[in-house]
Amino acid sequence: MCGIGLLPWLSRTDPALTVLKARSTEQDSSPEALAAVRDELGLDEGPPALLARWLGGLLHGDAGRSWISGTDVLPSVTEALGVSLLLMAGSLAVAAGTAAAVSARTLWLGSRRRLGERTPGGTATAALAALPEFLIAAVLASVIGVQLGWLPALGWYGPQWMVLPSLALGLPAGALLGRMLDDLLPGALTAPWAVAAAARGIPPHAVARHALRSCVPGLLPNLGLFVVGLTGGSVAVEQIFDIPGLGRLTLRAALAQDLPVLQTGTLSLVLLAAAAGTLARLCARLLIGPALRDGALLSLHRPAPPAPRTPPLLYGTLLVVVIGVGLPRDPLALNTGARLQAPSPTHPFGTDALGRDILARISHGALTTLGIALAVSAAALVTGVLLGLLPRLSGPVVDTVNAVPPVLAGLLVTGVAGSGPWTPALAVAAVAWSPLATHVSALLQQERAATYLAATRSLGAGPRYVLTRVLLPAVLPPVTRHALLRLPGIALSLAALGFLGLGTQPPSPEWGLLLAENQPYVERAPWAVLAPAAVLALLGALAVTAASAARRGSPRPKAVGAAGVPRPKKEASQPPAAPAKPPTEPAPSVPEPPRTSVLTPPAD
Repeated sequence: MCGIGLLPWLSRTDPALTVLKARSTEQDSSPEALAAVRDELGLDEGPPALLARWLGGLLHGDAGRSWISGTDVLPSVTEALGVSLLLMAGSLAVAAGTAAAVSARTLWLGSRRRLGERTPGGTATAALAALPEFLIAAVLASVIGVQLGWLPALGWYGPQWMVLPSLALGLPAGALLGRMLDDLLPGALTAPWAVAAAARGIPPHAVARHALRSCVPGLLPNLGLFVVGLTGGSVAVEQIFDIPGLGRLTLRAALAQDLPVLQTGTLSLVLLAAAAGTLARLCARLLIGPALRDGALLSLHRPAPPAPRTPPLLYGTLLVVVIGVGLPRDPLALNTGARLQAPSPTHPFGTDALGRDILARISHGALTTLGIALAVSAAALVTGVLLGLLPRLSGPVVDTVNAVPPVLAGLLVTGVAGSGPWTPALAVAAVAWSPLATHVSALLQQERAATYLAATRSLGAGPRYVLTRVLLPAVLPPVTRHALLRLPGIALSLAALGFLGLGTQPPSPEWGLLLAENQPYVERAPWAVLAPAAVLALLGALAVTAASAARRGSPRPKAVGAAGVPRPKKEASQPPAAPAKPPTEPAPSVPEPPRTSVLTPPAD
């Protein structure tokens, strides 16, 4: 809140001039008019006095008046928050349906002990998760809303007007949640209880229900983050569909430096984030039940067979070929006679509104966009793991950071560091670590209550051994796959900031700027938008298949105890054991059920 209160002074512009221009562009910015604005708003008193006055009024239910319109702030923020919460509810319904569709095949096969028939895939899911929300919104508005006329595309007047924006927000979020759930289900469906349930003839739907119950607690904290992200982070979608939500209200207030509206809107998001995070953690504890207290949980991160490496190699090669073909071309060469040309041998991806080659701009923009996205992803992974190991410290920080939309973080970073190519990266890096830290904390909570951990400690393992040799090997692989899944999302966040004008400026070929420049021509020249969107989808497919290939079967240790503590070496005086035939080991993920439970009917 203090940083937001300093925003007018951090932007290195006169707050009185910004407010005066926001009120009316036709007013004369004379020294007398600027002095009148300063006296009216009390700008000469400084940020501490303004923040203290606003907080004092807030304690009495008064959030002040807007610096631009002069109306009461609290009713407008409450109305915008209601609109955003309704849109968030519709988006969560779409996300839940999408996640169920993504993980349905794994759940169906696993509940019937047929996980061996599960084929690695997820390319379509990756492409869906990698598409920018504002691009999905623009396509839905132009195709379904304008050309086909099936649903309204602009405004907010009833249930019909929330269908398209809910789809635009919920489809990518559901694809990401579905991939995370699909990553946990095989461990739950191959646990000993699932094998015993199948041997006793428990119906598959009951096995599937219990498997979901054991996996959902690890996803609930991230679902709480999605709640806040869909409420305050849907600025671009609200702009496209002309929805009077909280995200658009805070963006306009930030651009106009309307501090009372901006501070009240951000405070609403912070309180919503705290409530959603607390409720998610409470629901996770209730779902786990007494097993969390008694240390009777089973680890969901069991060894699994390695996935085929052909898909990530194929997608990576295709991405490298696209970038390599376009690098020799000039991304800044103008040809007004070849404006918005369709794809041809001369221009494989077509041209934009200025006649520039889109393939060349995508290739040169990939060097900056992908490089920055990889750097931000690595920094977010390290920060998320370190802070996730300290859940009591990082929990409130995660809730607060997640409440700050990337757009507002971009404005604050722009005010401090100025505009430049690294401004979006700093803004995204400031908030990108929070989902990974939440994931680490949720997984650690379950792993610390596992039965094997109590056995490891009873054999004399110290805290350092438990952390480095037991907990981190169980937590790091799924979190690393999660970070890979979020790589396209980070590139999308950079693109969204560029789309809103907070990133690099023209004529830079950054991907977000490409989408922003070509979005007005999506009906006349759809290839100008579909080409960079297809490359983003290819990046998503590469990230998902690489994450699946990272799931390696852990090698069997040579000499370890039952709980993972190394066995002492044999003394030299002991005679060597007679050589024996190495036994054939069953697959680690599907234990053999006892024969008696299959041949003998269960007793009453």
